[in-house]
Amino acid sequence: MISLMRNRRLATCITAYLILFITSPAFAGMIPSLGSDGTTAAKTAQEMETIQRALETKMVQEKLAAHGLSAEEVTAKLPSMTPEQIHLLAQASDDVLAGGDGLGVIIALLVIVILVIVILKLLNKEIIIRMSGLEDPACPAAARIG
Repeated sequence: MISLMRNRRLATCITAYLILFITSPAFAGMIPSLGSDGTTAAKTAQEMETIQRALETKMVQEKLAAHGLSAEEVTAKLPSMTPEQIHLLAQASDDVLAGGDGLGVIIALLVIVILVIVILKLLNKEIIIRMSGLEDPACPAAARIG
């Protein structure tokens, strides 16, 4: 038995085993519950709603038409998709909905400018736009230089 313990190959194998396998790090992470509480089903339903809102935007409908698809065809395909595919499509839809087409921002800015002008006119205030001396073409050249 003592001669077996003095075997160098056996000692090397046991040392390698202890170093490589027993001290290896453990990996852990959160996994979604698939219980009967319906949280996964609720999340999927919410993602489907996000996709539907994105499909209703004009920009997405134009892109689908350019690829030869309609919103109805995409809607018909949604139930056969996996939850991972639905999640990926919902994330892309969030990006589309967040960006918008820019028309709403332009309209909002125009409405704000018009409201400011109307309020100033109602208060009998004048709107005067003046150019600085450097930009005024009527200003003599000597005054601009010095």
